Amino acid sequence: MLVNAKEMLDKARAGKYAVGQFNINNLEWTKAVLLTAQELNSPVILGVSEGAGKYMTGFETVSAMVAAMDKSLGITVPVALHLDHGTYEGCYKCIKAGFTSIMFDGSHFAIDENIAKTTELVKVAHGLGLSIEAEVGSIGGEEDGVIGRGECADPDECKMIADLGVDFLAAGIGNIHGKYPENWEGLSFETLAAVNEKVGELPLVLHGGTGIPADMIKKAISLGVAKINVNTECQLSFADATRKYVEAGKDLQGKGFDPRKLLAPGFEAIKATVKEKMELFGSIGKA
Repeated sequence: MLVNAKEMLDKARAGKYAVGQFNINNLEWTKAVLLTAQELNSPVILGVSEGAGKYMTGFETVSAMVAAMDKSLGITVPVALHLDHGTYEGCYKCIKAGFTSIMFDGSHFAIDENIAKTTELVKVAHGLGLSIEAEVGSIGGEEDGVIGRGECADPDECKMIADLGVDFLAAGIGNIHGKYPENWEGLSFETLAAVNEKVGELPLVLHGGTGIPADMIKKAISLGVAKINVNTECQLSFADATRKYVEAGKDLQGKGFDPRKLLAPGFEAIKATVKEKMELFGSIGKA
């Protein structure tokens, strides 16, 4: 059931659990996430970066695939199709394509420009019934060419963006896209607590959810995080399962080269990863 993400995240914030955003890259990713959410009766967010959208031949293709799959699989749990780290132009493309939610990442702009563009996009998104996420601070590492230094957000700037009427807010708290280095200092809960105090009941977003220890995840949820993004971990589990299948020579047995067989172990690995995260986030049975 395709919806915007506002209601599911407001409920998660109030209920002290988080909804997972799992980035999708193709049909297998999408099907795996949707089926797992349905089986576990969990709300879910399908994240699409601009790079992934381009890879899948455009946001229109992604939107059409998700809508058709949602219907054909008989999905009844709440599902939001969400632009991840969107540019100003990318947001309008996704609005036109039929996404139900967008993220405008204006964190690399000066705060005045971030406010101006976010203000405009909030009005447009809400006018069409879409939810909108904004960002303050930056997420460390690189994703689809977007490089962040990992600056922690200014709580006062977070309040300024929150007051614009965004539905949820990503605040940099030392989190990183991709694998976390061994010398990672961990999340800045001091920053998160300060942001949480400033924005009231607004759901907060934790990007870079791969590799963050479970105790940190749970503490972040207790401090207002209601949406946690996972991408790299699904990629790693998919790659590992596919590698094992090939190295075992199963692609050479019978019709093991058939893509429906070749990709099946990776598909199951994604489902297992999504289930593990939904258990950790506490969203199972909350649809």
